[in-house]
Amino acid sequence: MVWLRSLVFLSLYSFPASGEAKEDGAHWCYLSQKCQEPHCKEPRQWDELYGECGKDGQSPINIVTNKVEYDWDLLPFRFEKYNVKQSTNWSIINNGHTVQVNLDGSAKIESGGLSGKYKAVQFHFHWGNDDSQKSSRRVSPGSEHSIDGERYAMELHIVHIKEKYATLSDALAENGVAVLGFFIQVGKHNEHYAPLISELREIPFKGSEKPMQPLRLDSLLPKTDDLASFYRYTGSLTTPGCNQNVIWTLFEKPIDLQLEQIQEFWMQLYFGATKNDSWIVDNFRPIQPVGGRVIYKSDSNSLLPPTKALLLIPTAAYLALSLVQ
Repeated sequence: MVWLRSLVFLSLYSFPASGEAKEDGAHWCYLSQKCQEPHCKEPRQWDELYGECGKDGQSPINIVTNKVEYDWDLLPFRFEKYNVKQSTNWSIINNGHTVQVNLDGSAKIESGGLSGKYKAVQFHFHWGNDDSQKSSRRVSPGSEHSIDGERYAMELHIVHIKEKYATLSDALAENGVAVLGFFIQVGKHNEHYAPLISELREIPFKGSEKPMQPLRLDSLLPKTDDLASFYRYTGSLTTPGCNQNVIWTLFEKPIDLQLEQIQEFWMQLYFGATKNDSWIVDNFRPIQPVGGRVIYKSDSNSLLPPTKALLLIPTAAYLALSLVQ
């Protein structure tokens, strides 16, 4: 019965189109897999398998900071039960493309420009490759999004769906998906990630799965005070089927992981089911055209917009007059 419950859980919260082959044997992959799997379809060919991948409005994108528009109605998020451990174990999985952790939906977000509450159903990572032979403190960038052309070592995605939906597939059909994205950079040792990283060696091959002790979600993120500044745009899933109308939030403040912690991701996990397969490296989709989309910025530290600043003038004048008297 354990395997049956696991199968049901995966059907609820896994991304659709998770690498299944078509009748001709073709399946989607990353460019880093092409040497061993020459017939797989790398990101530039995904639209041959999934038409949505070739549409406008795709993710990831490069954010040009001098072109963003400030949206003063993008208030900070409210995080519900991010600061407590969920009551059941997490499920950590090597799905053949990344490491994914399935959640029970008890942690939720609201505000932040969203309409209603969204529940966290899973999180996963994207990363690059080992470049430490050239520099002791460098890795080949693996983040999917970039800021002014700069990419980071890794990127964390926490996937949320509107709380009224039971599955990710249902939410995608009704434009009910919101993803929180966090950049990860080489920095100091992060003790909060140690329990998660230690589990990677237990799921080396595609399809490997095990329960793990849950962590506080907020322990994996920057401090709450650093989460007021973020970018917002509408895009898509960054894996097939590339479903559009996903609400993306990318936070400015990166997460620090020690170089050795980042290296564990590409030293422990394989794309396939045996050690003859390739390590999971460079599992990111290239930047997609922004097109006519507008990228918005929320920043609590920025100057007030002119309309709100004007409201402060009478107050300032009154205070100045009272000081003179």
